[in-house]
Amino acid sequence: MNIDRKYLLDTLRDLLHIASPTGFTDDIVHFVCQRLDELGIHYEITRRGAIRAHLTGKIQSPDRALVTHLDTIGCMVRELKHNGRLGIVPIGHWSSRFAEGARVTIFSDNRRQYRGTILPLKSSGHTFGREIDEQPISWNQVEIRVDEISQSAGDLDRLDIHVGDYVAVDPRTEIMDNGYIISRHLDDKAGVATVLTAARTVLQLGLTIPVDCHLLFTISEEMGSGASAILHQDVAEMVTVDNATPAEGQNSREFGVTVAMMDSSGPFDYHLSHKLLDICHEHGIEHRRDIFRYYRCDSASAVEAGNDIRTALVSFGVDSSHGYERTHIDALLPLARLLVHYINSPPTFIRDKEELGPLEGFPSQLKQEET
Repeated sequence: MNIDRKYLLDTLRDLLHIASPTGFTDDIVHFVCQRLDELGIHYEITRRGAIRAHLTGKIQSPDRALVTHLDTIGCMVRELKHNGRLGIVPIGHWSSRFAEGARVTIFSDNRRQYRGTILPLKSSGHTFGREIDEQPISWNQVEIRVDEISQSAGDLDRLDIHVGDYVAVDPRTEIMDNGYIISRHLDDKAGVATVLTAARTVLQLGLTIPVDCHLLFTISEEMGSGASAILHQDVAEMVTVDNATPAEGQNSREFGVTVAMMDSSGPFDYHLSHKLLDICHEHGIEHRRDIFRYYRCDSASAVEAGNDIRTALVSFGVDSSHGYERTHIDALLPLARLLVHYINSPPTFIRDKEELGPLEGFPSQLKQEET
């Protein structure tokens, strides 16, 4: 199976350079809609602004969904300070340790964009000596230095900067020749790029998939409510695509696919998770399993909202997630292959197998493409 590496990386690069902290996602929603239009994939935008796209299969109900999230971590202005700087609070759960030194964009009500830097309150050893290493790590200990003439709260007000303005953190993207991809916000823009690439591959193969597959792009996952209000009621199984967490004591790596067996919200569905593992075994897709103790994804919000669905999580390894992140193209390409095979597989459970009809020609054509 030919997964278009260039399309995946180009899409990822474009996504990474669109600011999309939770609550400020219109631009990235419009971008993904444009990509869906180019692919000829029908979609609708929910009342809250998320995207529900559709790949049509032989059976319309019950069907399945793939879900990724468009929103990222970021900040919001909480205070116009007397020194002309900005106090901030985090959007999403991340440490101010990783914010220190970040270049940012502040979006004001008049649509002006101001540049700045997140700095510790004591940011110069020439001024504070050892105190710069002794100050606490917290969001109360950082501020934004705005790159405008701004020496008072009045100066900030004249710039039309207000409490509640969104702050987006620069991605600082670097895609290396050896396959490493370094950037903030790979969670989950690398997942979005991989899902779009997998959908494009399915369409290029020109095959009729067994059941409808919805591509869901949520906009509030970083705040915990991502997939709570986006599902069709006939969705029987949903696979979340998000990042894995390579680290000491974890089984994830930056290569191959990681199938999560459990996260902080509990175990994923046994049958759906093992179906994904079986696909990896059958098609020689490099993979491993892991458990994420301090992590939850769109699957949790969907179940907590009362949806009666099976859920699973497939992942690409991201080192230093919610910090300055890194993954590898050899995690994204195998993940795209897995998603294509999953989209083209029979339902995990189906009431009437006769309804699907013969499937023999479908996987054989995929196997031919593999060889």
